Amino acid sequence: MKRRSGLKIMTGLLRLLTPLLHVMLGCITLGTLGYLCAIFITVLASHLLLTVAGLSPWRMGFGVTAAVMIVIAMARAGLRYGEQTCGHYIAFKLLAVIRDRVFGALRRLAPARLEGKGRGDLIAVVTGDIELLEVFYAHTIAPVCIAFLVSLIMTLRIGAFHPLLGLLAAGCYIVVGAVVPLLTSRMGRAYGMEARGRLGGLNNVFLESLRGICEVLQFGQGAKREEEIRQKTLELNEVQKGIRRHEGASSSWSGALVMALPLLMLGAGIALHVGFPAVVMTTVMLSSSFGPVLALANLSAAMDSTLAAGERVLSLLEEAPETPDVLTGRTPDFSGASVDHLTFAYEEEEILHDLSAQFGKGEIVAVTGKSGSGKSTLLKLLMRFWNAPRGSVRVSGIDVGEIETAHLRKLESYMTQDTDLFNVSIRDNIRIGRLDASDEEVEDAARKASIHDFILTLPKGYDTKAGELGDTLSGGEKQRIGLARAFLHNAPLLLLDEPTSNLDSLNEGVILKALREESSESGRSVVLVSHRKSTLAVADRAYAIESGRLS
Repeated sequence: MKRRSGLKIMTGLLRLLTPLLHVMLGCITLGTLGYLCAIFITVLASHLLLTVAGLSPWRMGFGVTAAVMIVIAMARAGLRYGEQTCGHYIAFKLLAVIRDRVFGALRRLAPARLEGKGRGDLIAVVTGDIELLEVFYAHTIAPVCIAFLVSLIMTLRIGAFHPLLGLLAAGCYIVVGAVVPLLTSRMGRAYGMEARGRLGGLNNVFLESLRGICEVLQFGQGAKREEEIRQKTLELNEVQKGIRRHEGASSSWSGALVMALPLLMLGAGIALHVGFPAVVMTTVMLSSSFGPVLALANLSAAMDSTLAAGERVLSLLEEAPETPDVLTGRTPDFSGASVDHLTFAYEEEEILHDLSAQFGKGEIVAVTGKSGSGKSTLLKLLMRFWNAPRGSVRVSGIDVGEIETAHLRKLESYMTQDTDLFNVSIRDNIRIGRLDASDEEVEDAARKASIHDFILTLPKGYDTKAGELGDTLSGGEKQRIGLARAFLHNAPLLLLDEPTSNLDSLNEGVILKALREESSESGRSVVLVSHRKSTLAVADRAYAIESGRLS
């Protein structure tokens, strides 16, 4: 992946801010006024001391000055509260929007672009990386603008005593707020990106270990997995130590400059002979106005991880899908499907070669062959999960790339070898096949999949929760729920990948009978991938694939 500059990352994140720009302007205004109130409390205190000594350059009485200080102190509290409220409103509103867009991107990218991406790493993007963007939206955009405005105002005010003192103040603000962060940011940025990547890798190992905990314990691999987790944790800790060292160096340099630069202003005032009151006031103004730029300097260390997170989120949002959705394509009725001289490869590995096959309306067509011969790939190409580089894939005589994607999904039901279940009721798990289906339709689909009687034996029947990833159910039970989804979808083309691999002969017979009835009574076409001879017996005809070719 080509790395972006920090400026490009921030520009990409700023584009997401457009709908809330008016709130951000309010936040900047409140923050600028709040910092000016805080600065002038100190400045007015100096004015009071000079007034007592009879040296103040301003014509403002003691009582009036004290009253003004009380007013701006109270105003400072309200302004600070308003700034923080606006900043966090923007941040959390945008985080919700970004999460929605990320899930939309995952849907567009699935399954082709997500194969090979670790689930733990994707979870880190959806959770941790997006959460880190709160630093950018709540604690970066407004502070940068506030620091610029406050520094500009204070430069002009100090410059009113002497133009060279104004230029010196501007230089001090630039050094603390820009030069130091820029000098230290490159090292920190590399650490930040590496930390996010290592955290994603650690998440992958944890997720794999939790999902395979039974196998890990059964085969005595607990110590090995524990060592792998420990090693990845140590590697992450080393990177995080680098980040902390960088943060410490940045803070140290900034703190030292904040202490030293007012002395430079003091010496410059004396050298320019601006008078004792002006020397005191300009020195106090500078030393009390570093707050906004110092916030930027301290923020630069935290921004390293934030920019790394932003780059990962933007890369996911901007990644092009393998097969973009067709929004204004054709919407034919189903009359059959076919592949003609189809050749397909995963990167350099050719899976299918010059394959041609017909799947007529109302037919049950079996596809058999050794593992890895390309049977599942054929079904995915019929679903247009990938585009065929050579040859054609057609539904109703039309290339699948010309059919509106939403309509293609209505024409096809697809059951994979592995059924993913959600921690909701079994009824809702089946209803994923068609969200507007009635309870009666859900139960009818369950009967066809030979799972209805089993569901009724559960404590809450169809309202029983399936558990996380369906861990309360056996492999065969999950497979039949997946098959019920496919039946409920009620598409004219049913694509089944090993639908009976985990079933006993009794349930297999019920399901095959249902498939035959669906084909003969409803005219539904079935493409059936299987190794089992008993399953293949229901087919009207069969294709055998060997090494990507029909045999």
